[in-house]
Amino acid sequence: MTIDTQSNGTTMTEVGQFLKNPPGSFTVEAFGSEYRVHCSEENLVFIDNFRSGDCDIVFQNSLGRKLKMHNLWEYTRMRKSLLSKRIYVLVSRCDQNIPESSKKEPSEPKVLQKYVLSIDGGNPMIKWQMERGLDWAISSVAGESYRVEIDLSEILESLGAAGVIAENLMNCNPTWKDSSFTLKYYSDALFDFPHWFGFSKRSFKLRLINT
Repeated sequence: MTIDTQSNGTTMTEVGQFLKNPPGSFTVEAFGSEYRVHCSEENLVFIDNFRSGDCDIVFQNSLGRKLKMHNLWEYTRMRKSLLSKRIYVLVSRCDQNIPESSKKEPSEPKVLQKYVLSIDGGNPMIKWQMERGLDWAISSVAGESYRVEIDLSEILESLGAAGVIAENLMNCNPTWKDSSFTLKYYSDALFDFPHWFGFSKRSFKLRLINT
C-alpha cells in the first residue's frame, strides 16, 4: 500500500511494497536474505540498516537517521538539499496496548507495520517550515555545536486521522516510533560548555498544510 497526498507530495509506503515496487529513483537487489537498496543523489535518505521479518534491509546511499556535520560548508550543502530534495525516513506503526502479563516489566510498544515516509523538501509549505525551523535552531543555541531534531510525528498523525492507515491497524492503541531524523553540528570550539551539558538540543515539527 502506498499513500499519496497529492497536495504536498507526501507519500507513505509499506516496506514490503517499497521493496517490490521502488520509486523510479531507487533500485533494489536481493542477496539471499539481504535487500540492498540504491538511490540516486536527487534524494535524501535518513534510514539506518534494519530487519523486516527474516530479511536485512540496507539503504546503501543513506545518510543515517542521525547526520553529523563538522563545518559550515557541510551544513550549507545539507540545508540546500533539505530545501530542494525528496526526503525518505523509516517509521514504525506501533501498538501501545501492553498485555497484563507484561505490565510488571518495562516493555517496548509492539511494532505492527514499518513504512517508508517520503516528504518533498521543495514543496513550498514544507520548505517554509524547514527554513523557519533551521533558522530558529541556529539562532537559539548558545554554543558552537548543537543538534536539531526534525519531528515528523504530526505528519504521521494527520495521515492516520485521515484514515489512510490499514483498517486492521486501527483497532489497536496506535503510536509512532522513529518519527524523526536528527542533524548534529560539531564545531572545533575548545570550550563548548552549552553543548557538553546538553543545552544545545533543539527540535521542531513539520506539518501537513494543504495549499
